[in-house]
Amino acid sequence: MRFRFRLLFLALGIPSAVALAAPGGWITTWSRGPSLPYSDPTQLNSAHLVFSNQTLRNIVHTSVGGGTVRVRLSNVYGASAVEIGAAHIALETSASSIDPTSDRTLTFSGRPDVTIPPDAILLSDPIAFNVPASGNLAISLFIPNTNNGAGIHYLGVQTSYLGAGDQTSAATLRTPTSISFWAFLTGVDVMSSDPAAATVVTLGDSITDGANSTTGANHRWPDFLANRLLAAGIDLGVANSGISGNRILHDALLSITAGVNAVDRFGRDVLEQPGAEYLIILLGINDIGQPGTTSAPITDSVSAADVIWGLQQMADRAHEMGLQVFGCTLTPFAVATSADYYSTDKDATRQAVNAWIRSGVAFDAVIDFDLAVRDPNNPLSYLPAYDSGDHLHPNDAGYQAMANAIDLTLFQSVPQSTAAAIR
Repeated sequence: MRFRFRLLFLALGIPSAVALAAPGGWITTWSRGPSLPYSDPTQLNSAHLVFSNQTLRNIVHTSVGGGTVRVRLSNVYGASAVEIGAAHIALETSASSIDPTSDRTLTFSGRPDVTIPPDAILLSDPIAFNVPASGNLAISLFIPNTNNGAGIHYLGVQTSYLGAGDQTSAATLRTPTSISFWAFLTGVDVMSSDPAAATVVTLGDSITDGANSTTGANHRWPDFLANRLLAAGIDLGVANSGISGNRILHDALLSITAGVNAVDRFGRDVLEQPGAEYLIILLGINDIGQPGTTSAPITDSVSAADVIWGLQQMADRAHEMGLQVFGCTLTPFAVATSADYYSTDKDATRQAVNAWIRSGVAFDAVIDFDLAVRDPNNPLSYLPAYDSGDHLHPNDAGYQAMANAIDLTLFQSVPQSTAAAIR
């Protein structure tokens, strides 16, 4: 995919970052998909979704490391332009504190302050910076004027911070306020010189987002996968594109934090990820379970054929762009504590979808998450040791079991010469 862009730039005589980069190119070390902002942030009972003369210190956890970094700022779904008065990157040491010797100013096509147009994403200029693998970064943004948050990812399972005024270079924020979401930030990329380096995109819902895992521990299954890849010496970044509550076929209408439908967001949250060569899809349980609950009307009910159609569409689009696609079976949800989420009819739909996924007709490989976490003596439910307590989401041990179920040889199936060629 990137190889085609390189040829275009060279044919036009235009020097490009892709053409001039080291053989590996840009890969994603951290990413999150944004959801719609509330038109009235008080609906979420959180005044922190309105920013004015404040520093937002987003704390993010990397997958792979590198010596050159850039960030992607986001005003996705924003209705008005957002002014960023200053932006810094640094290594987080604890809470809102950073290592001041690591602090660097970020610029955007040479500008230290920048305005993000509505619904836009901006790239920072690349800078030399020692990004650690499996470490924490602080991306500090000064928002001088009043703006509702945009580019928001609501379920952080990570604590970030707000402070008054411009504290983007402060070693520790003065009187910080803790928040549990990310805003105005959608990705962090590193430059790799490894010809086999690439990005694995994990597309999903709350189970990929890490719901009910330990806050700040980075115990989502994509985090555990990233750790396994590092330990195996496989140079792949992991981009987490899970959004809690997300569905394949319907937008979130009753709780907009769950985002637009996955078929809609697929281009931005998957295909536009730098270095994307692998896609893992775990979606469909909310399409089946949510209708008839407080999250979605019964008119949103879907059949197994509907879910399969959506999964096939996304697999086809990814294949068209040269990605390898791994389909994941849907995990158990009997008897989910959310009222009306589970029924025997709904589980029959899940079983039909899983049978189709296991057939492998749409995917380059199948990852059987259902088998990995279910109770062998009660296969419609989680193994108790893996159940977070709501019978829908795993706990930390369950997320580890999911990551352990992924065969790492899947990521070595493209010969290195081929991987280099498509760059």
